[in-house]
Amino acid sequence: MMTGVDLGIAHYAGGGPALKGLIEGEVQMMFEPISASIAPVRAGKLRPLAVTTATRSAVLPETPSLGEFVPGYEASAVTGVGVPTDTPAEIIDRLNGEINAAFRDPTMKARLGETGGTGLAGTPADFGRLMAEETEKWAKVIKYADAKQ
Repeated sequence: MMTGVDLGIAHYAGGGPALKGLIEGEVQMMFEPISASIAPVRAGKLRPLAVTTATRSAVLPETPSLGEFVPGYEASAVTGVGVPTDTPAEIIDRLNGEINAAFRDPTMKARLGETGGTGLAGTPADFGRLMAEETEKWAKVIKYADAKQ
């Protein structure tokens, strides 16, 4: 959408089979989270061309960010923790506090860093805003691509 490049799509039943297809030469490139592709990169089976985060990754410092070539480009994988809507506020607050404490823990930070991850501490409201922003951003991409289920 931002470059006018029309890339073909190869359908796989998940990231694992797609990554295997890339390593075996069935496809020439793919967008895959660093956490899933760092092992084959380190083993010399894959060559990273760019990361899709806003800035270079500490785990692949020599690999440019795609935003260095396509200004404004940023696509990051986000994983969060959710609970049923009727969960009591005190339980949500406790979970949020424990999760934020884990993100401050040096061992956790190091482990996340090894795989290219970053803990994003905050409040449930912060996460809700992030999800709303991501939904708005990706809705534009889906509309542009005329993607169908």
